[in-house]
Amino acid sequence: MIPKSVKIKNNQLPDRPGVYLMKNQADEIMYVGKATSLKKRVESYFTRPRDNRIQAMVSLIASIDYIEQPTAIEALFLEANLIKRYQPYYNVLEKDDKSFSYLVITNEEYPRPFLLRATDFDEKSAGAYKAVYGPFKSARAVRASLDIIRKAIPWSACVPDQKRACFYYSIKQCPGVCVRAVSPQAYSKIIKDLMVFFDGKRSDLIKKYKQDMQKASVAQKYELAADLRNRVRALEHIQDVAVLAKDDRPLPAEAEKNPIMGRLECYDISNISGTSATASMVVFKHGAPVKGLYRKFKIRTVLGPDDYASMREVLSRRFKHKDRGWEWPDFILMDGGVGQINAALEVLSGLQTTRVIPVAGLAKGPKRDRDQIILAPAFASLHDLVHKHKDILIHARDEAHRFAIAYHRALRSKLTKK
Repeated sequence: MIPKSVKIKNNQLPDRPGVYLMKNQADEIMYVGKATSLKKRVESYFTRPRDNRIQAMVSLIASIDYIEQPTAIEALFLEANLIKRYQPYYNVLEKDDKSFSYLVITNEEYPRPFLLRATDFDEKSAGAYKAVYGPFKSARAVRASLDIIRKAIPWSACVPDQKRACFYYSIKQCPGVCVRAVSPQAYSKIIKDLMVFFDGKRSDLIKKYKQDMQKASVAQKYELAADLRNRVRALEHIQDVAVLAKDDRPLPAEAEKNPIMGRLECYDISNISGTSATASMVVFKHGAPVKGLYRKFKIRTVLGPDDYASMREVLSRRFKHKDRGWEWPDFILMDGGVGQINAALEVLSGLQTTRVIPVAGLAKGPKRDRDQIILAPAFASLHDLVHKHKDILIHARDEAHRFAIAYHRALRSKLTKK
């Protein structure tokens, strides 16, 4: 129960999405948060056990204000905007957490939205981007929001001049940046619409699309009118409660401190008979595979069966994608032993970052019947943790091996047919 001494706007909290503002006796905003249900989320502060920092904040709450939002996505971005504006004391404390992320819109011919971790974002360089949103506590929530918005505003993360159109182009969620099916001028309008949405002006966007739809219909541009109609429907019927569902529940401490339960990437090389060498990258999050993030690589620069050189090539290519929206891994697992681990460490040491990424290998034992976990010496302190989650590591290794073999066989099949 919320104490009667705490004043609440309109004397009640709605069971709707929105942002809440917790204020002290001097009417200063101490904390800004978001929720799918303002009522349930705010009440939880007074009923659930919290850490010392949150308990201290709750003891100082004199009043609670809130702003209702039509969708959880809009609550997510309003929260970030208000934190940036007011810099509440307890939100600023949270920003020390390296898991915070920023959503940036690049300033290039075809601008792209992608996430940057707080450790990779410099406030002084913010002007290099077309727009910056955040910080966000949950990168997952932002990614989910982007996927949902894409159905109404077909943004693209593609680099132009690709050989073929991307998958999202085929389902009309990319306007064709990949093959320059859309001009930079036309695409800049799409990005502008995306920014209007992020600025909390969804209703303005719907109004604009309806006006454009009417003009297109009068001009007998029926295909364009139908496209705008679909955008309006998508904006008016956003189903996004799941965007914040996980954030409405406190995460277990293990998930916050355990890199294996973060973004785990596992790599495997396949070069049977020394031909058609390939590699795979599989991604696990919270201990479960995320198949949409799996990636495959065709080895380009290595001649013959050299797993270590192949691994260096693959990881070097992988980390070039960190500027194209690929998240940093929290833990790297190699299908192999010391040689593969050293190849990974060599690549990581060449990156311009202060981030520390644990590296381990999973190899067969002397009798080839037992899986042996090998940690890089610098991460010996993780010995108990990796053995505790050995089942997850084995699952990831098996997935990487399966994925690499499948791609290798597909390439060899193509060569045979030729």
